[in-house]
Amino acid sequence: MKILLLLAALVAGVLCERTFIGEQVLRIKARNGEQIRQLQDLQSLAHLQLDFWTEPANPEIPVDVRVPFDSLQSVKIYLESNNIDYSIMIKDLQEVIHAEKQEMEINQRKERNSGTFNYGAYHTLNNLYSAIDAIVLDYKSIVSKQQIGLSYEKRPINVLKFSTGANRPGIWIDAGIHSREWVTQATALWTAHKLASDYGKDSSITSLLNRYDVFLLVVTNPDGYVYSHSNDRMWRKTRSINSGSRCVGADPNRNWNAGFGGPGASSDPCSDSYYGPRAESEVEVKAVADFIRGHGKIKGFISIHSYSQYLLFPYGYKCTNPPHFTELNNVGKAAATALSSLYGTQYRVGTICSTIYQASGGSIDWTYDIGIKYSFAFELRDTGRYGFLLPSTQILPTAQETWLGLKKLLEHIRDNPY
Repeated sequence: MKILLLLAALVAGVLCERTFIGEQVLRIKARNGEQIRQLQDLQSLAHLQLDFWTEPANPEIPVDVRVPFDSLQSVKIYLESNNIDYSIMIKDLQEVIHAEKQEMEINQRKERNSGTFNYGAYHTLNNLYSAIDAIVLDYKSIVSKQQIGLSYEKRPINVLKFSTGANRPGIWIDAGIHSREWVTQATALWTAHKLASDYGKDSSITSLLNRYDVFLLVVTNPDGYVYSHSNDRMWRKTRSINSGSRCVGADPNRNWNAGFGGPGASSDPCSDSYYGPRAESEVEVKAVADFIRGHGKIKGFISIHSYSQYLLFPYGYKCTNPPHFTELNNVGKAAATALSSLYGTQYRVGTICSTIYQASGGSIDWTYDIGIKYSFAFELRDTGRYGFLLPSTQILPTAQETWLGLKKLLEHIRDNPY
C-alpha cells in the first residue's frame, strides 16, 4: 500500500494535485478553559499550517485538527507538555483520500457501463449537473432549473425549483457552501429526487408543494467543489483572487452581511475562515442573497453542512437568543427526534453560538435578520471518526435520516405561515 501511495503521489505531483502523505487528524479533548486558550495559541502559529476541522471554543466539544507531517512532532510535544489529551482520529490522511478516489473511479466505470446514476456515491460537478438535468427531465411537470448566477470561475449556479403554481411563498434549501463537505452535495441531490418523486404519493409533500415553492441549490460553491476533486481534497473556500495576497478564496459562510468581520471569522486571506474583503464580495454568496431579496416571499431557509451532527439556528455572530428562540428550539428538537428515529443518529439542537462557537457572517443569521424566521443549518454525519471524509456507504443512510428531519421542518413551515 505504501508503494502504491508513493506512486499515486508522484502522479499527483505531475498533475499539481495536493497530497497528504503522513498527515494525521488528531482529536483533542481540552479539560478546561485554560487548555482551550492553549489550543487557540496553537492555532495562531501559522508556520505549523494546521487545519482545524472543529474550532477550539468549548471544553465540552472535542477539537479535530489536521496536522501536516512536518508539524506532527511539534504539535504532539506541545499537547503532551501541556497535559492536553489527544488521540489519532485518522492515522494517514492520504491513504483515506486515495481509497476514496479509487472508489469514485470504480463507480464511474460502473455507471458508464450500466447507464444508471448511483445516489450512494460521490460524484464530480459535471456528473452532479447531469443528474440534476435528469431530474428536471423526468419530473418536468413540477421541477425546473434556474441559473441564478455564475461562480467566480464562470460555472453556472443552478437552482432547482419545485412548484405546482404561480406566486407562491418559497422555502430555500442549499448545500455545499463549503466545498470539501461532499456528503452535503450528495444528500441534497438525493433530496431533490425524493421531493420530486414523492409529490402525488406522499400526502405531506403533496400538501407542501401545493402551497409553497421549494428552491434547492445542490452545489453552492461549484469552483471550490471542482478544486476539491482536482487539486485539494481539503479545500473549503471559494476560488476568488485576493488582491495583494498569494492566498486564494474566502469562506463563503463568513461572507454574509450579518456581524460581518466579527468574532469567529478571520481577516487573514490565507485562513480557511477568511471573511473576504467585504460582505457579499463572493459572487456565489451575492447570487443567493440577490435571489432571496428579489423573491421577497422566502419563509424558510435551510443550509446543509457537515460534520458534527447538529441542528442549529441563529445566532452565531452574537451570543444572545433570537426573539423566536422557543419556537425554533422546539421545532429543531422535533426534527432531530424524527431524524434519529431511522438509525438512532443523535443530533444536538441550539443556537450556533451556544452549541458550537461564535461565528460571524453566516447565512442563516443574515436570513433571520432580514425576516426569514425559520432559518436552520444542519451539520450532518459524523461526529469525528471520518469527519469530511465520510465513506460513501454512509451517503444514503445520511440522506434518508436527514430527510426525516428536513421534512419535519418543512411541515412546520407549511403549517405556521407568518
